[in-house]
Amino acid sequence: MRDPLSVLTDAFTSFVFGKVETTRPPVRTSTGQAQAVYLPTAAPGLGDSGVIIGREVYSGKGYVYDPFQLYGQQLPAPHWLVLGESGNGKSALEKTYVLRQLRFRDRQVVVLDAQGEDGVGEWNLIAQELGITPIRLDPMTALDGGIRLNPLDPAITTTGQLALLRTIIEVAMGHGLDERAGFALKVAHAYVNATITGRQPVLTDIVEQLRHPEPESAEAMNVDIDDVRAWGLDVALVLDRLVDGDLRGMFDGPTTVGIDLDAPLIVFDLSHIDRNSIAMPILMAIVGVWLEHTWIRPDRKKRIFLVEEAWHIINSPFVAQLFQRLLKFGRRLGLSFVAVVHHLSDVVDGAAAREAAAILKMASTRTVYAQKADEARATGRVLGLPRWAVEIIPTLTPGIAVWDVNGNVQVVKHLVTETERPIVFTDRAMTESAAENRSLPEDVQAAEWEAERRAALIERQQLELDESSESTVA
Repeated sequence: MRDPLSVLTDAFTSFVFGKVETTRPPVRTSTGQAQAVYLPTAAPGLGDSGVIIGREVYSGKGYVYDPFQLYGQQLPAPHWLVLGESGNGKSALEKTYVLRQLRFRDRQVVVLDAQGEDGVGEWNLIAQELGITPIRLDPMTALDGGIRLNPLDPAITTTGQLALLRTIIEVAMGHGLDERAGFALKVAHAYVNATITGRQPVLTDIVEQLRHPEPESAEAMNVDIDDVRAWGLDVALVLDRLVDGDLRGMFDGPTTVGIDLDAPLIVFDLSHIDRNSIAMPILMAIVGVWLEHTWIRPDRKKRIFLVEEAWHIINSPFVAQLFQRLLKFGRRLGLSFVAVVHHLSDVVDGAAAREAAAILKMASTRTVYAQKADEARATGRVLGLPRWAVEIIPTLTPGIAVWDVNGNVQVVKHLVTETERPIVFTDRAMTESAAENRSLPEDVQAAEWEAERRAALIERQQLELDESSESTVA
C-alpha cells in the first residue's frame, strides 16, 4: 500500500509532464528463450569447417580456424603470427593446433624447435607420441654421425645455392656483400659446380676455391688474379666458420641420408644452438632454403611451417628476404607459415624494420596473448587492432587471446583435451628439475599425472556447473 504523499506526487507529475513512470516486474526465463533479445552480443564466427581452437569468450560458441579452408574467402594469405609473453599459452596453442591438423591426411608440418631443456627440444614429447625422431642439429655430435644439411645439395637449384651462400655470409658479417666480394663468391660457386662430379659439392670446396681462384676467373673480368683472391678473402673466412669453426660438422658435408621428408611431422631440434648467437639466424636460413627446394612440392598437400623464436628470421634483413620469397611462393603451393614471437617491438624497431613489415603484412591471422600495457599499445598500433582489444590484452589470463583473422576480431579461450594435456604442457620444469623427475619411481610419476588429470576434471566439472547455473537469467 502506497502512502498518500506518494500518490499525490505521482498525480502531480502526471499532470505536469503527461506521463507516469512505470515499474516492470521481473521475468524469469532461460537463455534459450532470451537469446533473441541479445543478438548483437556475439561476433560472427569463421565457419564450422577446420580445426577447433576453443571457445569464443563472450558468446560461448565454439571457435574453429583453418587457414586452408578460409583462404581465398575470408583470408588473403594463410600465414599466421602468434604473439605474447611467456607462460600465457602460446606453446600449448601451437602444439594442439599441429596435433589437430595432423588428423587430416593431406597435412604435413615442419617445426623449427628453438627451445628446450634436458638436452631435447620442446617438441620432443609430441614427436615421441607420433613415433617420429626429431632431426637434431648439434655441432657437438655432427662430427660423430650427427645430422648434416648441405647448402650445396643438388636438390637445391644453382640459383638457390648462391642465394643461400650470400645470405649466410651477410648474416655473419652484419652487412650486405659488395660487388667485388659477390663476384668472387659467384665465380667460385660456378667453378665448383662445373668441376666436381661423382659426389655432392660441399662448403670446403667453395672455401678452397676462394683462397685459390682460377686464372680464368680473373681473365673473364680483365682483372688481376690477386685482386680476385683479395675480394674473396673475407667471404672465405666467414664460410670457414661453418667448415672449421664453432658450427663445424652441420653444414660441411653431404646431406644426411634417411631424412624422411614424407613424414606427417618433421621436427628440427635447434635447442642445442645458442639462441642469442649468430648461428641461429644462419641455421634458420639454411633450413628454410633447404626445405623450400626439397620439402615443398606441387602434390596438393597442405603444409604448415612453424617457427619458434621467429624473431631470428624477422629481425635479420637477409634471412627475412629469403623467407619473404618462401611465403610468396608458398601461397601457390599450399604453405601456411606460422611465426611465434614474444614481443613485436623486438622486430619492428630493429635493423630489418622494412622486411619485418612486409612479413607482418602477409600474416592475415594474428593471435595476441597477454602483454604489458605499453607493449599492447605498440602491438595494437602496428597491427591495427581496435581500441577495445588493445585495452583488454594486458588483462588476459593464460589460455585466452585476442584473435584477429583479417579484421574479424574475437576473444578466444583455447581448450586442451585430457589426451593432449600430458604432452602439451611443459611448465612442470618451473617447479622441479628433470633429474628429480627421472629419479621418481614410475608408479609415483603415474600417480602425479593421475592427480593432475583428476584436478583438471574437477575444474572442468566446476566450469560446467557454473555454466549451468547461469543458464537462467533474471
